[in-house]
Amino acid sequence: MSRPDKRWYVRGAAVGAVALLLVGCGGGDDSGGGGGGGASKALGKAELLSVLPDAKALPGWRTVAEPDAQKPVAEYPPPVCQVPDKKKRQATCGEITFWGVSSFVRKPDVTSLNFWTLGYKDEKTADAAYDALNAYYGGDRVGVGAKPVEIGEPGAEREANRAGTGTMGGPATITQLRVGTLVLGISTGTQGKSAVPDAEVKALAAMVADRAQQAQDGEKPSAAVTGR
Repeated sequence: MSRPDKRWYVRGAAVGAVALLLVGCGGGDDSGGGGGGGASKALGKAELLSVLPDAKALPGWRTVAEPDAQKPVAEYPPPVCQVPDKKKRQATCGEITFWGVSSFVRKPDVTSLNFWTLGYKDEKTADAAYDALNAYYGGDRVGVGAKPVEIGEPGAEREANRAGTGTMGGPATITQLRVGTLVLGISTGTQGKSAVPDAEVKALAAMVADRAQQAQDGEKPSAAVTGR
């Protein structure tokens, strides 16, 4: 995986355009998910939970919602699984093994930072899910007149876009990535006028992609943002 030119994160150190809704459903087995080894390993609940950044990985951000992972309930698909194509919706949202979110905020302009992670049984299913989800989260979903943000090459697939006006009234970004069997999302938004800089959006994407890869390599995720 390519690394960003400027190191904003470090291995070994122990986003609101989209409204993240933590539904109180399900528990699920905490064991590993099977489905091959290496980069294509499916993650269990505890492993997927470990991918989500916490306060230690994000100095300068205050936790709003602690990392939380769930096993989906068929009647209540994850609220972050948004697919415009009805034919692809069930195949995408119905094939999630585990999913999770975490959320943070930074003052003085109430900048929000949200992460979501969707796990799948194998890389082929995750690849198809990324395409279906990107039809919703990509392009100008973040706001009218959105433009791409250059984030390098984290993960196997990636896209990031910024709009001058998002749901919080100020600049917002949405980033989506795929790393092996995981589809990951990051959103930022603010009530102020200053956007989260390109370099920081890039650093956040690199960090969460690195955590996803570490988990699929059987390691405890440790990648963290190191500065602004």
